[in-house]
Amino acid sequence: MTDTPASAPISGAKRIELTLRALVLGCILAVIFTAANTYLGLLVGLTFASAIPAAVISMAVLRAFRDSTIWENMTVQTVASVGGSMSAIIFVLPGLVMIGWWAGFPFWQSVLICALGGTLGVTFSIPLRRALVVNSDLPYPEGRAAAEVLKVGSRGAEQSESAVRENKAGLWVVVGGAVVSAAFAVLVSMRVFAGEAAKFIKLPAVLGGGATGIGFGMQFALLGAGHLIGLTVGLAQLFGLILAWCIAVPILTSPDVIAWLTANGIPSIATTLPAGAPAEELAGLVWSREVRFMGAGVIGVAAIWTLMKLAGPLVGGLTSALAAQSRRKGGEVLDRVEQDMPINLVGAISVACLVGIAGLLAWFAQSSPALAGSAWLLVAGGLVYVVVIGFAVAAICGYMAGLIGSSNSPVSGVGILAIVIASLLMLGVLALAGLPADPSIIAFALIVTSVVFAVAVIANDNLQDLKTAQLVEATPWRQQAALIVGVGAGALVIPLILNLLNQAFGFEGGPPAIAENATALAAPQATLISALARGVIGGDLRWDLIGVGAVIGVLVIILDEVLERTTKGRIKLPPLAVGIGFYLPAAVTTMLVVGAVCGWIYERGIKGTRFADVGRRMGVLLASGLIVGESLFGVFNAGIIVATQDGEWAVVMPDGSGWPAMAAALVAFIALTAGLYLWVRGRSAKV
Repeated sequence: MTDTPASAPISGAKRIELTLRALVLGCILAVIFTAANTYLGLLVGLTFASAIPAAVISMAVLRAFRDSTIWENMTVQTVASVGGSMSAIIFVLPGLVMIGWWAGFPFWQSVLICALGGTLGVTFSIPLRRALVVNSDLPYPEGRAAAEVLKVGSRGAEQSESAVRENKAGLWVVVGGAVVSAAFAVLVSMRVFAGEAAKFIKLPAVLGGGATGIGFGMQFALLGAGHLIGLTVGLAQLFGLILAWCIAVPILTSPDVIAWLTANGIPSIATTLPAGAPAEELAGLVWSREVRFMGAGVIGVAAIWTLMKLAGPLVGGLTSALAAQSRRKGGEVLDRVEQDMPINLVGAISVACLVGIAGLLAWFAQSSPALAGSAWLLVAGGLVYVVVIGFAVAAICGYMAGLIGSSNSPVSGVGILAIVIASLLMLGVLALAGLPADPSIIAFALIVTSVVFAVAVIANDNLQDLKTAQLVEATPWRQQAALIVGVGAGALVIPLILNLLNQAFGFEGGPPAIAENATALAAPQATLISALARGVIGGDLRWDLIGVGAVIGVLVIILDEVLERTTKGRIKLPPLAVGIGFYLPAAVTTMLVVGAVCGWIYERGIKGTRFADVGRRMGVLLASGLIVGESLFGVFNAGIIVATQDGEWAVVMPDGSGWPAMAAALVAFIALTAGLYLWVRGRSAKV
């Protein structure tokens, strides 16, 4: 299936596309969204796609220039969104701090990891464009939504007055959502409101006597993220949450099960706690040390299944790209919308990146006495790994972005699979070179995985942007050049933000923060990935738990296929989303589900109205504003903590974590949520 591109007025407009002002504005927005995404990812393990808010801001700013075009706004959106997506590298990079190899984030090493891997993500995704964008029926929800926003809001000879009003209203929706979100976060930091409510219980003996619990995080960033992921993914995550907290945790904390495991020589983390340990401590420990590894098994199986399904389209995309290059060499002039970056230039850039990666890996190996003697073997193996696994994850993440959107695509699951493979390969190197297990081996595995992960996150975003470009008839090679600029912008700011947050809050398991009373950032994916690397190389990884998760993953895949076929695609159960429900904290998953349900209710409420399309776009902008507001306050808060060395500088009510603050927060959260959606509906109706 192919899409009908933009309408005639776009085709007939003056083509101003890749301009200096667009690149500069895109880089500024990339810095903002990268900072917001970095904080959000370390706090709750999720990032969001910034393409749509970037497009809205771009259209509002470039409207000051009479010759601005839809394609110029497309360039701004591309640079900003790819820079923001680069922040997902924080799912791996903090692992080097958690294992004690880094005390902070060395600027140039971190920049090179992001920039070289990210640029490879661009070049690897270019031959995939034809297979996964042009000749595919993947929905690309965010890419299509961004195209709609650009079409109605960009300056043009036939732009309607209602489109101008929508553009202005959309900007106010983003700003309004950001202000409310940031204000609520300020009140939480002051402890006027509680930020989370949780309840843990021990089940009666008739139900096994195990422990379990449920949490609810009152954070508007999570509400916005839930709106963006949609009901299907939200309910799949809820299914994973139920499997984890209503089945796995109660079973593994049951006294009878613990006794049986002990009698059969199967380790149980619950035995490390004293008898009568509180339900919260027991359930929390079992979930973090055992159940999350089951989630890793689910995600690994789901990622492999996705790659198997992609084998045909991948071959087709490469063949198509090579055929286009042959036609170009033969003198045939391709349509402008089919002009990718020449494949020989793509190859040259890829080789240059691989040379840079080889230098980075060689420097790292030579700096460690334990690795210096086997540097050549490590570098060669690392390059092969980056090329083979990097291209595979680019395909997986591009496909997932097309299927469920960049915000929803669980690239962290691919990172989990990548670190396990990298760690297993490092065991092979240890055997070949006769090296002892050493922390530097774990660090090298994390470095190589970080590069591969940079490939994954950029491919995840790039194909979404290329879909938008197709729908508005942008020139692919110009778009791909803008993607590389965005990678550079994101790479430069990430180590600065990471160092700021590391100093202000610290990471669980890492060095302490500057302020003694600061609350450490959970960084859930980095915690799990570093634990996997330690476990594989140290030989104490719980393969049995991962195996159980893999079996669950197979069952979920079968269930998903049955549901999709019997309901003709109306009901789906994305296996990767189910895996996420296993290893994200319950408070995070619960709020994501609430956000997904709220978004569904809102869209059902406007369905059938004359402003349904406008209202749907406004809902996306509200969700983006909610995420940006709270996240930017988090970065601002980190700056103040570092400057004052006081993690509680904003606290005015020391007892704010009690029930009064929790009740007040819940009432305010519900009222503000309802008020925001009603406000957005009203603005949509007036456009």
